[in-house]
Amino acid sequence: MVSKIEDYALLGDCRGAALVDKTGSLDWLCLPRFDSAACCSALLGDERHGFWRISPTQPIRKVQRRYRPGTLILETEITTDSGTIRLTDFMAPQTRESDIFRLVEGIEGEVEVESRLALRFDYGSILPWVQHTDRGIRAIAGPECVYCTCDLRVNVEDQTMVSKFHLGPHQQAAFQLTWTRTQDPPPLEKNVLQTLEDATAWWQEWSGRCTFKGRWREEVQQSLITLKALTYAPTGGIVAAATTSLPEHIGGVRNWDYRYCWIRDSTFTLYSLLIGGYTEEAKAWREWLVNAAAGNPSQLQIMYGVAGERRLTEVELEWLPGYENSSPVRTGNAAYRQHQLDVPGEIMETLHLARRYGLDPDEDAWRVQSAVMEFLETQWEKPDEGIWEIRGDQRHFTHSKVMAWVAADRAVKDVEHFGMPGDAARWKKLRDRIHAEVCAKGFNEKLGGFVQSYGAEETDASLLMLPLVGFVEADDPKMIGTLRLIEERLVKDGLVVRYLTESNVDGLPEGEGAFLLCSFWLADNYALAGREREATELFEMLLGLRNDVGLMSEEYDPFHKRMLGNFPQAFSHVGLVNTARNLVGEGGPAEERGHEED
Repeated sequence: MVSKIEDYALLGDCRGAALVDKTGSLDWLCLPRFDSAACCSALLGDERHGFWRISPTQPIRKVQRRYRPGTLILETEITTDSGTIRLTDFMAPQTRESDIFRLVEGIEGEVEVESRLALRFDYGSILPWVQHTDRGIRAIAGPECVYCTCDLRVNVEDQTMVSKFHLGPHQQAAFQLTWTRTQDPPPLEKNVLQTLEDATAWWQEWSGRCTFKGRWREEVQQSLITLKALTYAPTGGIVAAATTSLPEHIGGVRNWDYRYCWIRDSTFTLYSLLIGGYTEEAKAWREWLVNAAAGNPSQLQIMYGVAGERRLTEVELEWLPGYENSSPVRTGNAAYRQHQLDVPGEIMETLHLARRYGLDPDEDAWRVQSAVMEFLETQWEKPDEGIWEIRGDQRHFTHSKVMAWVAADRAVKDVEHFGMPGDAARWKKLRDRIHAEVCAKGFNEKLGGFVQSYGAEETDASLLMLPLVGFVEADDPKMIGTLRLIEERLVKDGLVVRYLTESNVDGLPEGEGAFLLCSFWLADNYALAGREREATELFEMLLGLRNDVGLMSEEYDPFHKRMLGNFPQAFSHVGLVNTARNLVGEGGPAEERGHEED
């Protein structure tokens, strides 16, 4: 039986990723890239679809695990009636190969351990040919090849590598799994202990550069490590999550592939990296954004592949039953073809923020921004699919129009504050026109607050962004009324849902969990409104929803008290970092994210 989402921990080398549960079962493995076809997919099915379990053969009595301080190196201590072992799992960011290392050590007593590796390529659909090698096995199918080496005797049973061994105190067994192309020569076998020392030093040096000070530093540092692990090092792109199709509602159809880079994430992500002092990562993310957005603005997409790929064709994998029978399982994401008006605003905001924080100038950035503004001036009055990527009819979403206002506002400020060449007078008129329209059409006088779309009766958690981007002040009566509506209608057990799915605005069956990023936004709003106690209490509550190794998914089910959605979710960890900064800093998010006076 597949574990709960929160029972998994992330392994990563800043190129690909794996998930390992508390019992030592690796149920998700994508190599060499985050969006590669998984060769272990039990997470979305069962053992028939690929896994690698290293675990005692006796019943497990107790499990304790942690990441080594300042790293993404997972240590799991497993206790049985006969003794205790420690399993150390990691990938190596400092190497060029796509490897996973698993080291098992005896701690107390004597424990019989079994390693069972069932590689199933292409998301569990392809059974590879498994051959013995001098030091383990080689699994091949078409262009893909995986080697697994160890010092132990290996049996191959039903195309599965099996090893059984006993460990006493201080005894060890080490495994190395390496992905290659079939035509490549066999990979070099590494010294696992030395590679572990090197990986520990690499992560601790990186995390030790975190400049965030004060309360919640440890939590912020762990979230920044997670964001680093979700970064595709060759390009600087950051994926939204390490998984596809983990459901937003158990048994439902809201199952999407998040192993891509969303433009929408750019501002929040850049802000969190700069908060942590990671200027080089911020520059790389900005460079990825500029390169991805380059070209004709009419072809601007909401998301791209990790190297800037544009075609992300959505496919349903009918052979996978889905996590807890939540189907369909999808790869690719059809939302890449949607029109979302907030994306130009996110681009303008991100590149404006980069200038505010003094990142080295990028000559191409303003060229992209100028083209984006020219495009926006003819497009902002059109309906779109909005921030939540609805699969229903397009609407005039209030949040989308506000982000169009952000684009014009940041363009003006880049001209006036940083001397960029542009027609600030024209963009001021555009900014004022958008602002007036949103206040006239996006505000419901009867309800006393901004609503989801023009003329609607429903509210939406995206409206919490209005004071965060400086569209209105937090103490503006319009925003006070909006916050009241959100508290009354969208806050469930202290957490925020995005919108009421029963309204059918998104064209999908109703039902999903509370969206964790929106809950961080609510804490930001409380802080801006001077409600510091409520902001801190909500933030502490959100920290309590992390799993035992500090990871968060996209959503949370407060009724069943379990995580939902893709995991770990970059946006949730970005929200944690940003809200922590807003609570310990001065001025709050609106000041930090570009709300200067003209």
